[in-house]
Amino acid sequence: METLHAYTNPEQHTVSIIIPFLNEADNVAHLKEGVSHFMSQHHDFNIEVILVNDGSTDNSVTLIKEAGFPANTRLISLSQNYGSHAALRAGIMHARGQYITFLYADLQDPVDNIARLYRQMQLGNDIVWANRESDQNGLLEKTFSKWYSGLMRKYVNRAYPDKGFDVVMFNRKVAAELNKNVENNSSIFLQILGLGFRQDFITYKKLARKAGKSKWTLSKKIKLLIDSFVAFSFAPIRLVSFIGIMFFVLGILWSLYIIFRKIFFNDLAAGWPALLSILMIGFGITNISLGVIAEYLWRTLDASRKRPVFIIDEIVEFGQDA
Repeated sequence: METLHAYTNPEQHTVSIIIPFLNEADNVAHLKEGVSHFMSQHHDFNIEVILVNDGSTDNSVTLIKEAGFPANTRLISLSQNYGSHAALRAGIMHARGQYITFLYADLQDPVDNIARLYRQMQLGNDIVWANRESDQNGLLEKTFSKWYSGLMRKYVNRAYPDKGFDVVMFNRKVAAELNKNVENNSSIFLQILGLGFRQDFITYKKLARKAGKSKWTLSKKIKLLIDSFVAFSFAPIRLVSFIGIMFFVLGILWSLYIIFRKIFFNDLAAGWPALLSILMIGFGITNISLGVIAEYLWRTLDASRKRPVFIIDEIVEFGQDA
C-alpha cells in the first residue's frame, strides 16, 4: 500500500474526501492515480479518503481493494443501491476531518478543486461551493441542468447558481447539522445551501468523463427534480391551489357565457364533444393535483417510519496512521 503523506502532521487540518461510486470499474485506475498524484503534490493539509460503494454489481470493489490506494483510505460498502446522496451522507457520518468535500469517480470535477476549496475555507467560510462554469455534457443534459437551476432559484433558493454544482467543502459545524437531520428522498446540496452560515464559491470547468458511462440517468434526474421541489418548496401545493382557483373562475365565466347565449341568442347546440373535453380536462387536472398531494403524503409517511436512509454492509481500512 502507498503511504504518501496522509496525516503526516497532526497539527495540520485534515480534509476528508468522500467519493461515492456505482459500477465504476473502468475508472478505478484513473481515480487511484488522480488521488495519489494530488496527495503527493499538496502537503499543506492532511487527507483522508472515504470511498463509498453504493451497491455496485460489477468488480469495482475488487479492483479498489487491489489498486493500492494510499493509507488512511476507507472503503464503505452499502448493503444496496441507495442513491448518490445517501452515499454522501454515509461518508459524512464516518468522516474524521475538520473539512469535508466530495469527489466523483469519473473525475469530471478536477481533483485540484479540493486545494482551491480549502484555501477559500481558510478565509473564514463555513461552506465553499464549486460552481460549474461550463461542462462537457450534451445539449439535452445542459438544457435540463439550466432548466433545473432556474426552477431552484425561483422556487427554492435564490442563491442556487446558474449552472448548478456537484462539489462543496464544509466544516464540522455544517457536518454536525447534516448528521442531526439525515433526510430521505432529499437533496443534500439544497440542504447545505439552506443552512445559512458563511458561504462562498469558486468556479471551474467540468471535464470530459475519462472512461465508462454516466450513471446519471433520466429517471434519476426526474427523481432529483421531484425530491428538490417536494422536500424544499411549497410551490407544487401552491400550483395545485392556483390551478383549482383558475379553473373555478373559468368555469363560472363559461357558465355565465352559456346562460347569456341561451337567453339572448339560443344558438348553442348541445353535444357530447364539448362535454367530453371538459370532463377530460377536469379529470386530468384533478389527477395531477392528487398526484402532487400524494407525493407529500407519501414522504410524510416515509419520514414517520424512520427507516434508515442507508445500511452499511462493510467498512475496510486500507492503511493505518504512520
